[in-house]
Amino acid sequence: MPRLTLRAASLALMLVSTAPLAVAAQTAASTAPAAANPAATATIKRITTAPAYAKAVAALDAGHDRWVQTIITLTEIPSPPFKEAARASAYRDLFAAAGLSDVEIDEEGNVLGLRKGTGKSKGLVVVSAHMDTVFPEGTPVKVRREGDKLFAPGVGDDTAGLATQLSLIEAMNAANIRTDTDILFVGTVGEEGLGDLRGVRHLFTKGKYKDRATAFFSLDGGGTDGIVVGGAGSKRYRVTFTGPGGHSYGAFGIVNPMAALSQAVVDLYKVTVPADPKTTFSASVVGGGTSVNAIPREVWMEVDMRSESPEALATLEKNLLAILQRAAAAENAARSTRDGKITVDPKVIGDRPAGQTPRDAAIIQYATAAYANEGLPIELGSASTDANIPISLGIPAITISRVADGGRGHSLDEWISVEKPGNLKVKRLALATILATAGM
Repeated sequence: MPRLTLRAASLALMLVSTAPLAVAAQTAASTAPAAANPAATATIKRITTAPAYAKAVAALDAGHDRWVQTIITLTEIPSPPFKEAARASAYRDLFAAAGLSDVEIDEEGNVLGLRKGTGKSKGLVVVSAHMDTVFPEGTPVKVRREGDKLFAPGVGDDTAGLATQLSLIEAMNAANIRTDTDILFVGTVGEEGLGDLRGVRHLFTKGKYKDRATAFFSLDGGGTDGIVVGGAGSKRYRVTFTGPGGHSYGAFGIVNPMAALSQAVVDLYKVTVPADPKTTFSASVVGGGTSVNAIPREVWMEVDMRSESPEALATLEKNLLAILQRAAAAENAARSTRDGKITVDPKVIGDRPAGQTPRDAAIIQYATAAYANEGLPIELGSASTDANIPISLGIPAITISRVADGGRGHSLDEWISVEKPGNLKVKRLALATILATAGM
């Protein structure tokens, strides 16, 4: 997930295309609230001036070096897509060592641990970070430290989130804090790429806690600019163009699926999408063919489309599907079909729902008050995170920072800063907001 510097946006504005299928939708844009409501402000004030909170913050300070070492240890346990088991096993042991109850790895591979509350309030507050990285099996994951920076693939996204989650648990334990509501801590699988949020999707639709959650936090992204309150939805396709194929010389002149695919990409990139709500697309991966001297029988590509608006995303998807059919038809009209025609088969390989947590939801009000308590302005943004699933189910959910600073996410030279002051501030923000939501 990117840094949390995305400007807040609502479902809106016009999606225009060179294709005739574009439709318009418009609503008013919204911005971050100027201040939290008085009740949320009072709650954060009460919590952050309590002796137990001060003791928890002191524990975060004292545990800083352990937090750094946890990041290093977990980063160096490879966790490629769909192969998170080794990291999950290690994280389960850390949950158990932190004193959580009912620690387990569920059927999908998520690590779960419960911190029981007083029972004064029903429901369940879920706090999570994801265990998977985007990097394929075999990627070197040795951490390099230069001063206050750690470098390694996945060191930030989201390994730092896993370590920050543990720090929060340990701080609550050190201060003997009991919340009114149970808190379920989770290390999820399948947040990245083709994982398609499979871990959190299982948690909320099939897992044993699925009907209990009343609020959700994802520890993902970095910085102290703000929080993510909107789920940027995505639709991903693998598109296969198929034709008769043949010898590049002897069959020259027959239809070529490569030409149809190429035209589809060109036409897709003629589509104009709105900047607000942010809507994007990418033709990302291609493959196919058998030999340099053969007209391919089959070629394929993968396409990613995203938007903060379900309506804008649906319109973009409709445009893509029309473009694919026109590209196949154009190639069949341009060259000989004596040996067969070009066909196109678009298959959905990813579907993440879009949505927004209401601005007046208690979880957002508490976060806003926590930022104000630290003297920070707050931006409310949208991104694609584990929070997409609970948001789509009507459960108040936000994504909060895991680390104060970092960069080059999803690259081999990914890095985070582990300097103490900024990272303690990030943890204080998370601790205050979670405790307010769970009832301290």
